[in-house]
Amino acid sequence: MRTEDLLAAIATGLWRWDNASGRVTLDAEAARLLGLPPAPVELSEAAARSRFHPVDFAEINGIVQLAVAEETLAEARLRIVDERGRVQRIVRSRSRPRVVDGGFELVGTLQEVPEPQPGTSAAHTPITGDWRRSREAFLLDAGRALAEARSTAEVLRVAAGLSMPGFMPDGLAVFGIEGDRLSIIGHHGPHGDEERPSAGTALADDHPAAEVVRTGRALYLPTPEEYSRRYPTAWPVAAPFRRTSWAFVPLVNAGRTIGAWMAAFTQPVAFTPDERSVLTTVARMLAQALARAGMQEEQQELALGLQRSMMPTVQPDIPGMTVAARYVPTGGGLEVGGDWYDMIPLPSGRLALVIGDVQGHDVRAAGLMGQLRIALRAYASEGHHPDAVLSRASRFLAGINTTELGGHGEDQRFATCLYIEVDPATGLLDIARAGHPDPAILLDDGTVLVRPTAGGLPLGIVPDADYPTTRLVLEPGETMMVCTDGLIETGGHDLDTGWARLRDTIEAHEPGELDESLERLADALVQAVHGPPSHHTTGPLVDRREDDIAVLLLRRDGAGCGIGTGALPARPVRRTVLTVAQAEPERIAEARRQVRAVLHDWADPDQVDSAVLMASEVVTNVLLHTDGDALLVAEISGERGARRVRVDVADSSDELPHRRSPGELASSGRGLVLLELLAGAWGVDPRGDGKSTWFELYEDAGEAAGPLSPESEPAA
Repeated sequence: MRTEDLLAAIATGLWRWDNASGRVTLDAEAARLLGLPPAPVELSEAAARSRFHPVDFAEINGIVQLAVAEETLAEARLRIVDERGRVQRIVRSRSRPRVVDGGFELVGTLQEVPEPQPGTSAAHTPITGDWRRSREAFLLDAGRALAEARSTAEVLRVAAGLSMPGFMPDGLAVFGIEGDRLSIIGHHGPHGDEERPSAGTALADDHPAAEVVRTGRALYLPTPEEYSRRYPTAWPVAAPFRRTSWAFVPLVNAGRTIGAWMAAFTQPVAFTPDERSVLTTVARMLAQALARAGMQEEQQELALGLQRSMMPTVQPDIPGMTVAARYVPTGGGLEVGGDWYDMIPLPSGRLALVIGDVQGHDVRAAGLMGQLRIALRAYASEGHHPDAVLSRASRFLAGINTTELGGHGEDQRFATCLYIEVDPATGLLDIARAGHPDPAILLDDGTVLVRPTAGGLPLGIVPDADYPTTRLVLEPGETMMVCTDGLIETGGHDLDTGWARLRDTIEAHEPGELDESLERLADALVQAVHGPPSHHTTGPLVDRREDDIAVLLLRRDGAGCGIGTGALPARPVRRTVLTVAQAEPERIAEARRQVRAVLHDWADPDQVDSAVLMASEVVTNVLLHTDGDALLVAEISGERGARRVRVDVADSSDELPHRRSPGELASSGRGLVLLELLAGAWGVDPRGDGKSTWFELYEDAGEAAGPLSPESEPAA
């Protein structure tokens, strides 16, 4: 015998209620028990709900929530009613709830039970037989939801959605106190703003909410006659809503009445001790949630006001350049932190971009940030070079640590900083870095490269620290992004995965009008880190607010920005520049990474490996055989599929390289041999201040390398 036949034989039906989709599936016996034709059917939640007594349906919600929390069966007795609301039969529901995305799924049985005989104890028992379990489940769920609400609006939305066990309000209102009058903080009803309670009520008026606030005692009005008799002045305002029962409960927090809560019912409510207990408990939780949300909103407004007073506005009219900036505070405490950015006009006519991060997320970090920002402005305005500005700022912060903490203690703070002197006319960038993330450049063809720069210790650690400078050129159409580590590492990311997340966001950005495009890119970067508020998982879509975020974008106007006219000189599609100093041989690895990054979409992977190998050999030769630094420039030009990459490595030595014939066991002497074997073309160009060793590769394998010019022929 099939399971369905067996269940039908004992008058038991199967049902499945998918709360997420709002659909209820019934077998033939379950449909019969609900007063429908005895055939399998799928109903909407509203259609199924109409078959149950409204009080019972409200109660089963609480039972299900408790069963979900305790991973137990949900069991209840339910009255089945016809279209006129008359009880046809009583059924017992036994079901196992299961949590699914967006709600729960209820799978169980329905079985008819006999009516309780008058005079028996069962006749006086709530229909579910489990009022107290239902009430406890409801209060547990309501308390959790109200505790998670972060704003007054969220608290009111939670309050409006509460389904109380055994009696469900049809209208809600929350009254606050403004001086000697009541104010409407929020309200809810089936007719929207048409049911907005009167806001012109004084505390001295003959109104139930005013009396509750004056006395601190709850009022229960079970009938319209009771309402109109006790409050004849207020009754004409309440009468049009056609309610039958009202509860006005004081909102008390920390022993002080902060308002009143009204719950109005279409069905008559007797306000038994159990029902009053539920209403009083909800009002207490609601008062605490409103007070907590109000305090958080006041703190947030205070914090944002403090941050706005410290944060400058970016200069919108830089000739030939466009700037966008964003600051997002941390979500902890007063939501203040040590991240900042600044734009400083310089005496030379240039400007300085500054971005930094003082250690910590508290008022002290924000205060130090303000002091450090003022100090940096003062040093920059005196005309000092970037390295001198950061050296003085480090001495300034170290002095604060010494003065306030005696040079020791756990509350010593340091700060990372990136200081960039910008020449808008040429795009020249002089960069000094104090323990801060490197800048990233969005090239005109949509490629993102992280530009390695020389750097020193964070500010405040060593009073007399040195900060070497790095010179870059922002080409027309390119965009530079600098940010604090909150933009990179928020959501459990490290520097590598964080940069990869940002690179995907930047390279997916669609350029448009210059100003609008840069503002959209700034928003997209913040959105990539914080994402929709509903996401709380590690990864690219999180909203954990674990660190401040500051980001600055600087774009040099030109081709590809929507305003180019073709008058600009031709330039490489893609270009990277890197200096490798004699004292920094470890930067040879960075040179290899830069060449590989420039060639990230090159057609032939073997040619990419060859270019990386040749660049490494040429830079290494400069460090081994000269006393100067190596300047590497890699450029790509041409159309996709037929491009040319040219790598130049310049140094200050006049001595030209010599070709040698290394033996099998020789550890050197193969640099020029590799160039001859792997390069499409190569050469050595003497310069007035040294020489440049270069090589080229061609994406089109059929393109022949031209013969070397006499002046480019390497010495034998």
